[in-house]
Amino acid sequence: MLLHVVARGRIGRSPEAELVDRYLKRIAWPTKVTELPDTGGKEPAMPPHARRVLLDEKGEVLGSLAFAERLGRWRDEGVRETRFLLGAADGFGDAERAEADMLVSFGRATWPHLLARAMLAEQLFRATSILANHPYHREG
Repeated sequence: MLLHVVARGRIGRSPEAELVDRYLKRIAWPTKVTELPDTGGKEPAMPPHARRVLLDEKGEVLGSLAFAERLGRWRDEGVRETRFLLGAADGFGDAERAEADMLVSFGRATWPHLLARAMLAEQLFRATSILANHPYHREG
């Protein structure tokens, strides 16, 4: 299953970009990142058998195991792509939330966009590690 991160804003060359790259390169599953401008620009068309996950303040606060279980279930059901969307500064509207398969929040605190992208990359690596029974999840 493809893990596709679609994010508003450019990450450029930054410490956060290095973190995102570090985690995404370690994932054994296929990954892709699409950056869109802060405003405008179109999200790539959703392929069939795909899921949309919005990172949103109104989303579920999932533990790493529950997040991994959800991804594993979708993979096992034949989902071809799970798309993770990070919105612009104003987030997502009600219509976008209603179209999503899942809303995820990294807690009640507000996180800078670049850190949220790095946190997502780490959680994707952690989830795939859990599903592969890799010891990363239990380290530290």
